[in-house]
Amino acid sequence: MQIVVMSDTHGDSHVIDQVRGFYPYVETMIHCGDSELPFSHAALDGMKKVRGNCDLDKAFPEEIIVQVGDAALFVTHGHLFNVKSSMLALLYRAKEVDAHIVCFGHSHLLGAEMIDDVLFINPGSLLKPRGGNEKSFAVIDIQASYYQVDFFTENNDCLSTHTFVRA
Repeated sequence: MQIVVMSDTHGDSHVIDQVRGFYPYVETMIHCGDSELPFSHAALDGMKKVRGNCDLDKAFPEEIIVQVGDAALFVTHGHLFNVKSSMLALLYRAKEVDAHIVCFGHSHLLGAEMIDDVLFINPGSLLKPRGGNEKSFAVIDIQASYYQVDFFTENNDCLSTHTFVRA
């Protein structure tokens, strides 16, 4: 099962549409906030989405749980959990909601790591990447015994691949 995850597109609906075009048949697409678009914008149609610190539309929830097969994904933007300083608050929340995977943004820094049997994924930013990274998004492939996380550029060129054993 594949899941496309993006974040921090800051008003650029065209890049969202572009990424959607690469994966027209994927079942789940997630936007981790700071789309800066209205909740009902066509580019976000059918996406699981949360509110970032730059999103004005209060229709966005602060966090959601998305069930994909046997995996529970906790989705939030990250600003309410101080992700630029530490992952601890986000880990505690993931444990509270029994999440297997956490998807978040806010820092504009792509990354994937397993902490205490929970997979944390930040897809980076498709508009304003930081840390010398390219514009990016992530694709999670959930298998019975492992997760594979691939990071791609806005043009769907693979930046890196990471595999994590499922607990």
